[in-house]
Amino acid sequence: MSAEELTEYLESWFPRGAAWEKDNVGLQIGSRGNRIKNIMICLELTDEVLKDAINKNCNFIFTHHPLLFNPVKKLDFHSNQTSQLIEKIIKHDITVYSAHTNLDFVKDGVSFELAKRLKLKNICFLKNQEANQFKVVVFVPENYLEQVSNAAFSAGAGIIGEYSSCSFRIKGEGTFKGSEKTNPAIGSKNVFEKVEEIRLEFIVDEWNLSNVISAILKVHPYEEPAYDIYHVKNKNVNYGAGAIGYLENKMDENEFLYHISKSLNTEAIKYCNGKNRVINKVAVCGGSGASLIDDAINSGADAFITADIKYHEFHSANNRIMLIDAGHYETEVLILDAVKKKIENFIGKKSNLKVYKYNKSTNPIKFYKH
Repeated sequence: MSAEELTEYLESWFPRGAAWEKDNVGLQIGSRGNRIKNIMICLELTDEVLKDAINKNCNFIFTHHPLLFNPVKKLDFHSNQTSQLIEKIIKHDITVYSAHTNLDFVKDGVSFELAKRLKLKNICFLKNQEANQFKVVVFVPENYLEQVSNAAFSAGAGIIGEYSSCSFRIKGEGTFKGSEKTNPAIGSKNVFEKVEEIRLEFIVDEWNLSNVISAILKVHPYEEPAYDIYHVKNKNVNYGAGAIGYLENKMDENEFLYHISKSLNTEAIKYCNGKNRVINKVAVCGGSGASLIDDAINSGADAFITADIKYHEFHSANNRIMLIDAGHYETEVLILDAVKKKIENFIGKKSNLKVYKYNKSTNPIKFYKH
């Protein structure tokens, strides 16, 4: 299997276009054409992780946190840890690939896995993405309707939640008159023609737009197909930030804190009191989710679990929502099991490829107890 085959499969789950625009996701180092020997999955790439990958003959490393986030101005292999890692990666011909905020913003991504670990029910996005979809309308002669629509669907058009191949179709009449230079698929040049056509329309995520248009133009019978592209501001039901759901059984604050600590195997939890002393509706966001505090409050959640909360953010939330900082590493590392399972399902049992999850902690934060 090539790195390209694997990454194309993974990106059907978490497309790069779904990531925060300032993020750096996808191929970090190496070649998509490399044949994969074994695979290492980790939250972030450290020297210890790289040593383990080399010992296990892994030449493809999947990370959640990108190794290369800020621009690299120079590669002095003795100047810093990142440069030294890059040198070893290149020497061992390893491909490094990262899925960061695109893995945060998808169903069954980081926040959904956190919600599932906490045994929440009826999980959905806390805040859906919006204004990143287009409505594509194309006019097609009836005999070519299925050919054009199937091409668009295969390219990623018409996906709404758990439904695919979603479209709307209206019969109408199209007119045209081709010049002497044309070669009409229907009718004759220099003749005003009337043709029964179908107005075909569907929703397209912006990162699939060019692929969908190309697929339509490839199979459309007309020399100059007529189509329209409308930017829509709808909420995107397929992508979003954070997650929200309900506990199977209501808990008081102490029971809930114990439940978090046990579920996430965390040594320390910071929190402030909420409005309600009984916890039922719970919002979560793996990693740094302070920007979603107001969304969690407005959703009616009794508690919000995330990480990297500042002192004044706790003050602002106090007695409004039970705000819990359970640790950046602790709220994100859960996703590695889901990624491992996805890759193993894709590879299948017949392959000799092995998929390893780095089994030690890469969390640099320690807790002092006295």
